[in-house]
Amino acid sequence: MKALVLSSSPRRDGNSARLANAVAIGLTANGHEAETVYLTDVVGAFLKDCRQCRREDGTCSIDDGYRSLFLDRFLAADGIVAATPVYWYGMAAQLKAFFDRMFCYVAASYPQSEEVKRRMQGKRIGLLLSSEETYPTLFTGIVHQLQEYSRYTHSTFVGVVHGQGNARGEVERDPRDPIAQARQFGRDFFTTCYTDYQIDTPRPSRVWEDASTP
Repeated sequence: MKALVLSSSPRRDGNSARLANAVAIGLTANGHEAETVYLTDVVGAFLKDCRQCRREDGTCSIDDGYRSLFLDRFLAADGIVAATPVYWYGMAAQLKAFFDRMFCYVAASYPQSEEVKRRMQGKRIGLLLSSEETYPTLFTGIVHQLQEYSRYTHSTFVGVVHGQGNARGEVERDPRDPIAQARQFGRDFFTTCYTDYQIDTPRPSRVWEDASTP
């Protein structure tokens, strides 16, 4: 399987970037293809008014690396792992801009929008977070946005790895060992059990089969 890891911190050696590197190691260790992209290298602008800047042929006129990243690498991936520091209790602006600018390619004014929307669906989505604070609802807003994105695109939100740190590399001193968690998250990314029951969902009485039960 093919995974795209989006590292959104402007610090290439920062804490969320280290989590991104760890998840890529876990993915490749289990035989998957993993590509890590630093969003500051390719996302050079925010979303604009498409009615003002879209070219006559319907393509986006923002001249940075986003078009290639989204059309050639994001759409081709089976899974996406987004890594971000927690800034003001939300995601980094680079990652938010990445999601915002999808609009240019799903809007009806883009000639291939139907094909783009088809290829956006059915991916596995993961989230890596680093922050100085650790209280339970610290990153609820970020998780919720990724959950809603997954729901909207018929994708699967696999889970979250969170590490605590502020100075560069401090996440490696977190006693919960989020680096190891991120590696394992990568190894299990395409196989992790995910359920999202509704009240009328048919389901067995047990979550895990017991080999000793006849």
